[in-house]
Amino acid sequence: MTAETGIGARVKRKEDQRFLTGTGRYVDDLPLARATYAYFLRSPHAHARIKSIDTSKAKAMPGVVEIFTGKDTADAKMGGLICGWVVKDKHGQPHKAPPHPVMALDTVRYVGDTVAMVVANSHDEAKDAAEAIKVDYEVKPSNVDLAKALKGAPEVHAEAPGNLIYDWEIGVKADVDAAFAKAAHVTKLDIVNNRLIPNAMEPRAAAADYDRGTGNYTLWSTSQNPHVLRLILSAFVLGIPEHKLRVIAPDVGGGFGSKIFCYNEETMLTWAASRVGRPIKWTAERAESFMTDAHGRDHVTHAELALDKDGKFLGLKVDTIANMGAYLSTFSTAVPTYLYATLLAGQYTTPLIYANVKAALTHTAPVDAYRGAGRPEATFVIESIVSKAAKELKMDPAELRRKNFIPKEAFPYQTPVALQYDSGNYPPIIDEAMKIADYKGFEARRAEAKSRGKLRGIGFSSYIEACGLAPSQVIGQLGGGVGQWESAQIKFNPTGNVQILTGAHSHGQSHETTFAQIVSDKLGVPLEQIEVVHGDTATTPFGMGSYGSRSLAVGGSAIMKAADKVIAKGKKIAAHLMEASVADVVFENGVFKVAGTDKNVPLGQAVFAAYVPHNYPLQELEPGMDENAFYDPANFVYPAGTQICEVEVDPDTGTVEVIAHTAVDDFGNIINPMIVEGQVHGGIVQGVGQALLENAVYDKETGQLMSGSYMDYTMPRADDVPSFKLGYKVTPCPHNPLGVKGCGEAGAIAAPAAVMNAVHDALVPLGVTHVPMPATPLNVWQAIHGGK
Repeated sequence: MTAETGIGARVKRKEDQRFLTGTGRYVDDLPLARATYAYFLRSPHAHARIKSIDTSKAKAMPGVVEIFTGKDTADAKMGGLICGWVVKDKHGQPHKAPPHPVMALDTVRYVGDTVAMVVANSHDEAKDAAEAIKVDYEVKPSNVDLAKALKGAPEVHAEAPGNLIYDWEIGVKADVDAAFAKAAHVTKLDIVNNRLIPNAMEPRAAAADYDRGTGNYTLWSTSQNPHVLRLILSAFVLGIPEHKLRVIAPDVGGGFGSKIFCYNEETMLTWAASRVGRPIKWTAERAESFMTDAHGRDHVTHAELALDKDGKFLGLKVDTIANMGAYLSTFSTAVPTYLYATLLAGQYTTPLIYANVKAALTHTAPVDAYRGAGRPEATFVIESIVSKAAKELKMDPAELRRKNFIPKEAFPYQTPVALQYDSGNYPPIIDEAMKIADYKGFEARRAEAKSRGKLRGIGFSSYIEACGLAPSQVIGQLGGGVGQWESAQIKFNPTGNVQILTGAHSHGQSHETTFAQIVSDKLGVPLEQIEVVHGDTATTPFGMGSYGSRSLAVGGSAIMKAADKVIAKGKKIAAHLMEASVADVVFENGVFKVAGTDKNVPLGQAVFAAYVPHNYPLQELEPGMDENAFYDPANFVYPAGTQICEVEVDPDTGTVEVIAHTAVDDFGNIINPMIVEGQVHGGIVQGVGQALLENAVYDKETGQLMSGSYMDYTMPRADDVPSFKLGYKVTPCPHNPLGVKGCGEAGAIAAPAAVMNAVHDALVPLGVTHVPMPATPLNVWQAIHGGK
């Protein structure tokens, strides 16, 4: 019954019915009676003192209900936005934590910083009034060049002297230096991991309402983790008792990490709803999103790799400056430390690694987790320097990688940067990728391209990532402010259909299909009788939401634990109905059976008996079939894989074309191959976007965002990529009940290095050794002419 809908089946997405027919329900769709609309006045300056704000003319304009400034929030003693991860520096001191007011008080610190909030009867009236507010600014010098941020640039906050948030390290530098002293060869690399602006299909949006009768607040938000958002707002910012605040994240059109965080707009709407006495709605204009959504990446790095005479890695040294922007976002401090430096071992047996990370403030939008969050940055460093070392040693890049891979028999493998990989088998992955990519035939294709005046190159990227962040006790020891477990509830109705209530949240990952497949497979319930409920703090168990490819490994495992409880209770009910011993009852394909007999009770009959307990062991069991479970993993999960990219470069124009792209991944057991392929495709496109097209640029003199629209910030489109070739190798995760790893970020983690390595390989005949990312036609053309 469930073979076509259970684990491993290519089930079409259940949620697509409403998305493709235009019947989804997003925040902006909410039909709130008597709704007002918010518009936020943003700073046009990167750094300025606010001398005065005159709202008198704006307040008199048609439709205006109220105007709030930073003074109002200060008078209300509103708390500031928090960074929820405390990182201790190399001396054991906690990171500097400058205040992050919900609206600017006396100073604006980046273009887009919030100065005032107008509430009016319509969006247009609110926007018109905002433009009538007079703000007298004293413009000050700004600091937007990350490379100079720690070298005497204008200070962003007095609480962080010299713009340094922390100076953090992992590894023993003296030991690594000793290994370098013995090296036969050292490869050095200087790279910039370019700043990215997230661009989900649905911009951020929020709506808030207040019930004067009950004192209850309701916030609708495009959040990836509504329970955590409620916790932050209640405990740290607004002081609303948690049971008096309901947070609902309905259909959300993409997040990629940018919707994990607690932002000032949703905070202000919630606070203002009780003062206005009417619901308030806000949806970001795309220009606002460019300015104010937390950006991603933005590292400046110097790395060195020591090798012996045979090409074995002896040690790795990495120095990184990471941009935090003007304020610390919710999880920003963890991204360049525990989510980046702990992955610098990659797939390799490098025995000694030292990393030093300095986090810097600049007068730019806050920087936080973006698809992959630290793992793409680490992979870009490792895979770039390994490919460069192969060229310097005149070794095949695949052979150098294979020589240094962690062998299968070494798992579980303790890396020198804290993490212990639980499982893996890397050589078959790269072998399969080379086979699919026809690596042996590449030189013939290179020669053919040369005959057409094109330069052809091939690039490798062998990545590993840590996802499903856990266990909670370890996260706590590292400074994380919340647990990293997940929750699930399986609730049967008397007629046998099922609701799965999950603390995870779907914003494009297909939870409504995948989670239903797990229960269909485990309990033998037809897929059409299963509903997945998520995104509402009033109806779902407290959970951590979705980020870091944790939904299946952690959330799916919680569902499995709840299903086990259903089976355990069902066995007791069925044993009573069949007058058998519980020890003799087995459960298969949705039916309880007495081993060795033809006696059986379908699950639906046991459920009905639980709700209509006329023939039921009431002395032993409570009625009902409604089971909860919480799952806290024993370790991260470690997906791994290899991508191979093939490009052609036009030397006359610098244009790069991706000709072929192959990805072979180990995601452990796969629940729905079709959905996994979609996740990988999307991730690769984002990675290609970073490598060739996307780049957030601030003017270094004025601090203006120069890439503030789609006219200036280039997103990848369908004709920028070929059809991808995918493959899989499976080593099940040994410590979660599904044996799964994670697939949502892998494509974006590996692709930038694969693409850039291919670009560099193509340009070898011209003597070009470095092209800055993104490899735009201009950057490539300039590198070619500089190389000549």
